[in-house]
Amino acid sequence: MSQLYLDYGATTPLDPAVAQAMVPWGVEHFGNPHSAHRFGYEAKAAVETARTQVASLLAAPPESIAFTSGATEAVNWALKGLLMAPGQSRRRIVTLATEHSCVLETAEYLASIGAQLTIVPVRADGLVDLGDLERALGEDVAVVSAMLVNNEIGTIQPIAAIARAAHAVGAVMHCDAAQGFGKVAIDVDAMGIDLLSLTAHKVYGPKGIGALYRRPFTVIAPLLHGGGQEDGRSGTLPTALIAGLGAAARIAGERMATDHAHALALQSRLLTGLCVPHRVHGTLDARWPGNLNLGFPALSGRPILPLLPGIAASSGSACSAVTGRPSHVLTALGLSDAEARAALRLGFGRFTNASDIDSAVQQINALIERLTAEAA
Repeated sequence: MSQLYLDYGATTPLDPAVAQAMVPWGVEHFGNPHSAHRFGYEAKAAVETARTQVASLLAAPPESIAFTSGATEAVNWALKGLLMAPGQSRRRIVTLATEHSCVLETAEYLASIGAQLTIVPVRADGLVDLGDLERALGEDVAVVSAMLVNNEIGTIQPIAAIARAAHAVGAVMHCDAAQGFGKVAIDVDAMGIDLLSLTAHKVYGPKGIGALYRRPFTVIAPLLHGGGQEDGRSGTLPTALIAGLGAAARIAGERMATDHAHALALQSRLLTGLCVPHRVHGTLDARWPGNLNLGFPALSGRPILPLLPGIAASSGSACSAVTGRPSHVLTALGLSDAEARAALRLGFGRFTNASDIDSAVQQINALIERLTAEAA
């Protein structure tokens, strides 16, 4: 049976224009970008073009961008590198209960080897109460880590206000921008971000490539030791993947307003079309519109995904699917384990059309109406 792809939160389709930009650097121009000859210089030029393209979406200088294998590596490098940096005397990490598992598990690992960890709860709407955050801070905090756009519920945290609170106690501000990069405007200086992690495959680029933004003079220890190619991140750079990330960044910058308007129209169409009782998890006021996480009272905690074989979606993050645990994001909002397992996360974007949304709405309405009738 054919399926509608509505799981953009897990990964976005590769934009054909991005794929085209990658082709020359996989076969025709095969040089190692660190080699001192013509083939290497050609590859190096492509890498530096991409570095500039990524930096431009952050309003950052190109030299502040280091390429990684993805956002998970960038998060690990940011948090571990900061806590393990020479002369680092602060030992506490502050983060939010709804962060991605790569942040929470990295922080928990650091806590297991001597750091301290404070996890701040969020409100039922998915946003942090700034008063709660400020009360959790102190002069012993090394870093505050907060996600820009939540991967499961689409909510947008007030990063600039969080950064101001972090800086008031002398802490570094790290932002996981995997879901926000290329979708919402980011200005690292205006927002007070010192470290920022991102990935290509959430913004119509290839899997296996990401980057870490590091504010100048922010000292972090290397995560990978070796040749030191990326100023503390060792390993031969994958030119084709980097060219893909750069192209994805360039296209996202050109299409940001268009993509946002398209996602907003699809969100409105979906919510208007649903004629069965439902609940949106997380605020609708501050969110990326291409992510809707829904609950349906008629399910009574019954998982919905097996009942919708025509829709490729999820109940939480792809990482939650691997572990089999209910979404920690949804339980942090106050949902029970059963309610979290019954949630439906619908992700849509650049290549989703109105008929896709109409088809999904029809399938969901029919299912919930049938279950309601059976329970009557």
